[in-house]
Amino acid sequence: MKRINEYKKLFKVEGTIDLKELKTSYRGLVKQWHPDKFQDEEKKLEAEKISTKIIDGYHFLVSIAPETKEAGREEYNKTITLSQVADYHHKSMLLEVTFTDGNTYEYFGVNHKLFLKFINSKSINNFGRRNIFKSFVYRKSKKGTTEA
Repeated sequence: MKRINEYKKLFKVEGTIDLKELKTSYRGLVKQWHPDKFQDEEKKLEAEKISTKIIDGYHFLVSIAPETKEAGREEYNKTITLSQVADYHHKSMLLEVTFTDGNTYEYFGVNHKLFLKFINSKSINNFGRRNIFKSFVYRKSKKGTTEA
Protein backbone atom coordinates (compact mmCIF):
# COMPACT_ATOMS: atom_id res chain seq x y z
CA MET A 1 0.00 0.00 0.00
CA LYS A 2 2.92 2.32 0.70
CA ARG A 3 4.14 1.88 -2.86
CA ILE A 4 0.68 2.58 -4.28
CA ASN A 5 0.32 5.74 -2.21
CA GLU A 6 3.83 6.89 -3.09
CA TYR A 7 3.22 6.56 -6.82
CA LYS A 8 -0.25 8.12 -6.60
CA LYS A 9 1.29 11.09 -4.80
CA LEU A 10 4.01 11.39 -7.46
CA PHE A 11 1.38 11.55 -10.22
CA LYS A 12 -1.09 13.57 -8.10
CA VAL A 13 -3.75 10.86 -8.43
CA GLU A 14 -6.57 10.85 -5.91
CA GLY A 15 -9.05 8.02 -5.66
CA THR A 16 -9.33 5.66 -8.61
CA ILE A 17 -6.81 5.75 -11.41
CA ASP A 18 -7.94 7.21 -14.74
CA LEU A 19 -5.55 6.05 -17.46
CA LYS A 20 -6.04 9.16 -19.59
CA GLU A 21 -5.20 11.53 -16.71
CA LEU A 22 -2.31 9.30 -15.64
CA LYS A 23 -0.83 9.37 -19.14
CA THR A 24 -1.07 13.17 -19.29
CA SER A 25 0.61 13.50 -15.90
CA TYR A 26 3.27 10.96 -16.91
CA ARG A 27 4.17 12.85 -20.08
CA GLY A 28 4.46 16.11 -18.16
CA LEU A 29 6.71 14.59 -15.52
CA VAL A 30 8.91 12.87 -18.10
CA LYS A 31 9.41 16.18 -19.93
CA GLN A 32 10.11 18.00 -16.67
CA TRP A 33 12.67 15.45 -15.43
CA HIS A 34 14.32 14.29 -18.67
CA PRO A 35 18.07 14.03 -17.97
CA ASP A 36 18.99 15.77 -21.26
CA LYS A 37 17.43 18.99 -19.94
CA PHE A 38 20.15 19.38 -17.35
CA GLN A 39 23.74 20.50 -17.97
CA ASP A 40 25.06 20.04 -14.43
CA GLU A 41 26.25 16.43 -13.98
CA GLU A 42 24.86 16.17 -10.45
CA LYS A 43 21.41 17.39 -11.50
CA LYS A 44 21.54 15.08 -14.52
CA LEU A 45 22.12 12.07 -12.23
CA GLU A 46 19.25 13.17 -9.98
CA ALA A 47 17.02 13.54 -13.03
CA GLU A 48 17.93 10.01 -14.16
CA LYS A 49 16.87 8.60 -10.79
CA ILE A 50 13.64 10.56 -10.80
CA SER A 51 12.93 9.59 -14.44
CA THR A 52 13.37 5.93 -13.57
CA LYS A 53 10.99 6.32 -10.63
CA ILE A 54 8.45 8.07 -12.89
CA ILE A 55 8.61 5.30 -15.48
CA ASP A 56 8.35 2.54 -12.84
CA GLY A 57 5.49 4.35 -11.14
CA TYR A 58 3.60 4.81 -14.38
CA HIS A 59 3.82 1.14 -15.33
CA PHE A 60 2.89 0.11 -11.80
CA LEU A 61 -0.20 2.36 -11.65
CA VAL A 62 -1.30 1.26 -15.13
CA SER A 63 -1.11 -2.37 -13.93
CA ILE A 64 -3.54 -1.72 -11.03
CA ALA A 65 -5.86 0.66 -12.87
CA PRO A 66 -9.52 -0.44 -13.07
CA GLU A 67 -9.42 -0.37 -16.89
CA THR A 68 -6.40 -2.67 -16.99
CA LYS A 69 -7.91 -5.04 -14.45
CA GLU A 70 -11.20 -5.11 -16.36
CA ALA A 71 -9.37 -6.03 -19.58
CA GLY A 72 -7.71 -8.99 -17.82
CA ARG A 73 -10.71 -9.97 -15.67
CA GLU A 74 -11.63 -13.08 -17.69
CA GLU A 75 -8.08 -14.45 -17.57
CA TYR A 76 -7.78 -13.60 -13.86
CA ASN A 77 -11.04 -15.35 -12.97
CA LYS A 78 -9.96 -18.38 -15.01
CA THR A 79 -6.63 -18.47 -13.17
CA ILE A 80 -8.06 -18.19 -9.64
CA THR A 81 -10.85 -20.71 -10.26
CA LEU A 82 -9.18 -23.37 -12.42
CA SER A 83 -5.54 -23.23 -11.28
CA GLN A 84 -4.06 -24.19 -7.95
CA VAL A 85 -1.63 -22.17 -5.90
CA ALA A 86 1.84 -23.39 -6.85
CA ASP A 87 3.96 -21.02 -4.77
CA TYR A 88 3.64 -17.93 -2.59
CA HIS A 89 5.83 -15.34 -0.90
CA HIS A 90 4.86 -12.78 1.72
CA LYS A 91 6.89 -9.71 2.62
CA SER A 92 5.56 -6.85 4.67
CA MET A 93 2.02 -6.32 3.32
CA LEU A 94 2.63 -7.88 -0.12
CA LEU A 95 1.57 -11.42 -0.98
CA GLU A 96 2.87 -12.81 -4.26
CA VAL A 97 1.05 -15.92 -5.48
CA THR A 98 2.12 -18.08 -8.41
CA PHE A 99 -0.53 -20.38 -9.85
CA THR A 100 -0.09 -23.67 -11.68
CA ASP A 101 -0.89 -21.99 -15.02
CA GLY A 102 2.29 -19.94 -14.51
CA ASN A 103 0.59 -16.60 -13.80
CA THR A 104 1.83 -14.64 -10.80
CA TYR A 105 -0.23 -11.99 -9.04
CA GLU A 106 0.69 -9.56 -6.27
CA TYR A 107 -1.88 -8.73 -3.58
CA PHE A 108 -1.37 -5.50 -1.64
CA GLY A 109 -2.33 -4.98 1.98
CA VAL A 110 -2.31 -8.63 3.10
CA ASN A 111 -1.18 -8.52 6.73
CA HIS A 112 0.87 -11.22 8.44
CA LYS A 113 -2.07 -12.53 10.45
CA LEU A 114 -4.14 -13.17 7.30
CA PHE A 115 -1.11 -14.67 5.58
CA LEU A 116 -0.72 -17.16 8.45
CA LYS A 117 -4.38 -18.13 8.13
CA PHE A 118 -3.83 -18.56 4.38
CA ILE A 119 -0.86 -20.92 4.71
CA ASN A 120 -2.38 -22.86 7.62
CA SER A 121 -5.79 -23.39 6.06
CA LYS A 122 -6.90 -26.86 4.94
CA SER A 123 -7.16 -25.58 1.36
CA ILE A 124 -5.12 -22.50 0.54
CA ASN A 125 -6.89 -22.34 -2.83
CA ASN A 126 -10.35 -22.06 -1.26
CA PHE A 127 -9.15 -19.73 1.49
CA GLY A 128 -7.48 -17.52 -1.09
CA ARG A 129 -10.59 -17.35 -3.27
CA ARG A 130 -12.81 -16.50 -0.28
CA ASN A 131 -10.56 -14.07 1.57
CA ILE A 132 -7.79 -12.69 -0.63
CA PHE A 133 -8.06 -13.05 -4.40
CA LYS A 134 -11.19 -10.91 -4.77
CA SER A 135 -10.77 -8.71 -1.70
CA PHE A 136 -7.39 -7.02 -2.15
CA VAL A 137 -5.85 -4.72 -4.72
CA TYR A 138 -3.89 -6.94 -7.07
CA ARG A 139 -1.83 -6.81 -10.20
CA LYS A 140 -0.39 -9.34 -12.55
CA SER A 141 3.34 -9.40 -12.04
CA LYS A 142 4.36 -12.27 -14.34
CA LYS A 143 2.71 -13.86 -17.32
CA GLY A 144 2.04 -17.56 -17.37
CA THR A 145 3.59 -20.00 -19.73
CA THR A 146 0.96 -21.47 -21.95
CA GLU A 147 1.61 -25.01 -23.05
CA ALA A 148 0.25 -26.20 -26.38
